[in-house]
Amino acid sequence: MTRSGRIAALATVLLAAAAGSALAGAGSIELSLDAGSGTGLGNSAVRVALLLTLLTIAPSLLLLMTCFVRFIIALHFLRQALGTPQMPPNQVLIGLALFLTLFAMSPTIDRVYEQAWKPYEQGEIDEYEGIQAAAQPFREFMLANTREADLKLFVRMGRIERPSGPEALPLRVVIPAFVISELRTGFQIGFLLFLPFLVIDLVVASILLAMGMMMLPPAMVSLPFKILLFVLVDGWSLIAGSLVAGLN
Repeated sequence: MTRSGRIAALATVLLAAAAGSALAGAGSIELSLDAGSGTGLGNSAVRVALLLTLLTIAPSLLLLMTCFVRFIIALHFLRQALGTPQMPPNQVLIGLALFLTLFAMSPTIDRVYEQAWKPYEQGEIDEYEGIQAAAQPFREFMLANTREADLKLFVRMGRIERPSGPEALPLRVVIPAFVISELRTGFQIGFLLFLPFLVIDLVVASILLAMGMMMLPPAMVSLPFKILLFVLVDGWSLIAGSLVAGLN
């Protein structure tokens, strides 16, 4: 199976499990709240309800558990630094951030496929065990890119006993700490992106002031030079490479 096929399979695993449980009856649809036999989440009706609930929040969780936040913030600051708030459009930036995220997260996704999807597909583990197995690679990725100070902050706010190590922390601590760290990193990248374009704005404004052209907006004059500089240094390649290379 190709990598894109693996990604699609991971995205539909919970939906397939829910649909399979709901359509298990051949003739008619019957919901029963009686406790059934088996492992995992209990009877079929409760299992379907819980899995469908999980599917509604899965996109948000996946965005917050990956490097998407860092990428979209950096690309937004880049657009503002260039002085083109509407170009590239939001759809282009979000699409670029999504595909960069899939590229950067491909090793983690491959591990999820091997450790969670394949055993679940072969019937070796149930839905709950599959979710636990799929969460472990994401936990390791988040911990590798989270500041220790942010982890301590949420451990203190959650009044959790001092764990033996970061691996023992629950996801309710790891995920918000990871998001805070990604926001901080994204703003740091944005600050560095602003500096060269700010220099161009200052130089252009000083020249216009010296020439007595105070009525001419400096942003209008500096915009072509900023675009020219960005194109000459192959800015998009530099940004994409730096964002991906900055991950641990």
